[in-house]
Amino acid sequence: MHCPFCRHNDSRVIDSRTADDGATIRRRRQCPACNRRFTTSETATLTVIKRSGVTEPFSRPKIVSGVRKACQGRPVGDDDLAVLAQQVEEHMRASGQAQIEAHEVGLAILGPLRRLDEIAYLRFASVYQGFETLDDFEAAIALLRAERDMTSSDATHDSPGHPGERGDQHDHDISADTSSRAHHGVLEGSHMTPRQGGTN
Repeated sequence: MHCPFCRHNDSRVIDSRTADDGATIRRRRQCPACNRRFTTSETATLTVIKRSGVTEPFSRPKIVSGVRKACQGRPVGDDDLAVLAQQVEEHMRASGQAQIEAHEVGLAILGPLRRLDEIAYLRFASVYQGFETLDDFEAAIALLRAERDMTSSDATHDSPGHPGERGDQHDHDISADTSSRAHHGVLEGSHMTPRQGGTN
C-alpha cells in the first residue's frame, strides 16, 4: 500500500487488531522510506443487489433505519436494533457470497425481529410481503400463536411432574389451518417469499 505521506509504494504491518465485533481489521503500518506510521482498515466486501439491478454496500445503519419504523411505540431500544443489524450481517456474511439480493436481506431480518418483538415483526412482514387482506394478518397471527403453544408444550414436557397435555382440539385446528396457509405462501416463519418490495 502506498504511504499517504511520501507516496512510497510499499509499507509493512507492525500491528493488527480487530474492530466492529470482528468485522474490521485495523492495521498499523510503517513506511520503510520515511518511517512514518499510519493506520488502515480492512473489511470484507458485502454488496447488496437491489431490485433495479443497482448495487450498494451492505449497511447496518440502513437495516436499523428500516426496522425502527416497524418498532415505533414498542419496547425496543437502540441497542436491540444494533444487535439485530449485527445478526443480519453475520448471517449474510456466513453465506460466503460477496453479493446478495436485497430480498435475502429482508428474509434475514424476519427471524431476529420475530424473536425481538412480535408486533414489530408483523408490521415489518406486512409491508415486506405485501399483506393485502385481513386473512393475511390472521394467518400470520395464528402461526405465531401456534408456534408459541408448541414452545410452551415442549417446555411443559421437559418439566418434571407435569404431563404436558395443554393443547385442545381448538389448538390443533388453528395449527392445521395455519400450516395450510403458510404452505400457500402467506407466511412461512422466517422463510417468506416477498410479494412486493424488500429492504436494503
